[in-house]
Amino acid sequence: MTDFTLNAQARTDLGKGASRRLRHSLNVPAVVYGGNKDAQSVTILAKELAKLFENEAAYSHVIELNVDGTKQNVIVKAMQRHPAKQFIMHADFIRVVAGQKLTAQVPVHFVGEEAPVKKGGEISHVEAQIEVSCEAKDLPEFIEVDLSKAEIGTIIHLSDLKAPKGVEFVALAHGDDKAVANVHAPRVAPEAQEGAAE
Repeated sequence: MTDFTLNAQARTDLGKGASRRLRHSLNVPAVVYGGNKDAQSVTILAKELAKLFENEAAYSHVIELNVDGTKQNVIVKAMQRHPAKQFIMHADFIRVVAGQKLTAQVPVHFVGEEAPVKKGGEISHVEAQIEVSCEAKDLPEFIEVDLSKAEIGTIIHLSDLKAPKGVEFVALAHGDDKAVANVHAPRVAPEAQEGAAE
């Protein structure tokens, strides 16, 4: 079992300049919200944060955040990365309250992709993550999408997926039956199209 813990320090030095100084000292500014408490600004060592999020499961897992010795359970709400260098620039966490529903982005795992490919199909992954609503204890590490029975021309929607017990797909609850993946015939190579045009 992976240990999802992070150490943080409270920070009072706020603003863009302060955030820039923090990043120069290899720290990441972050904010903790929710749980009927005031938002709290904290700072986390960049290498600790990067190490934790090397594990994909950390994005959809309850994390024990230790702020100056006070522990609280949180999940990651948003993560801002540098567009070119991909290091984490800022993080938002939401406090987890027992019995209270939370929303989180959960990664999608596609399985059985060989079957439609063997039939000559190509697969497009439309969604890499799905937003779910559930209690922290029911939060899944990922949502599995089985493509083993998909034929060419198949579109897999949220309504085709089986939500784990206690978990609701947010988009579906709002009447948006999003496409998650589709299997299509291979696109014609550009040379072949040019030949047809002539």
